[in-house]
Amino acid sequence: MERAGRSVLRLNDVEINFRELSILALISLSFGGAIGLMFLMLGCALPQYSQYLPLFVLFFYVLAPIPYCIAKRVVDDTDAASNACKELAIFLTTGIVVSAFGLPIVFARANLIRWGACALVLTGNTVIFSTILGFFLVFGNNDDFSWQQW
Repeated sequence: MERAGRSVLRLNDVEINFRELSILALISLSFGGAIGLMFLMLGCALPQYSQYLPLFVLFFYVLAPIPYCIAKRVVDDTDAASNACKELAIFLTTGIVVSAFGLPIVFARANLIRWGACALVLTGNTVIFSTILGFFLVFGNNDDFSWQQW
């Protein structure tokens, strides 16, 4: 149903405005990202840890969505079967995510950081990658609101 140029869904006398839902989703995702970065910073900056080597996982946060974004732009989604480009992008993204979880463990095993810092960084990784996944689940489809409009 369209009302005044806005997309509105009416279910059991409750109106759902898709624009408001997208803003709510964006605020929730940014809150999740802030919480994940807080765990990462706690793993680096607490006085008992004071090692900033775990900040190298920030590179993995930036690199993780790039293969999938490139594949989404290149691939035609009209084909129902999976294609090699999309599968390769998912494989590369999985490798980046696994590397982000492995790096703090390698640092902890080499006694470069403490295990408590490793646990905080792994918690931050879980929250950040869940946020990135949530972003693509919410804004990845080509509905009324998507990340491609921004």
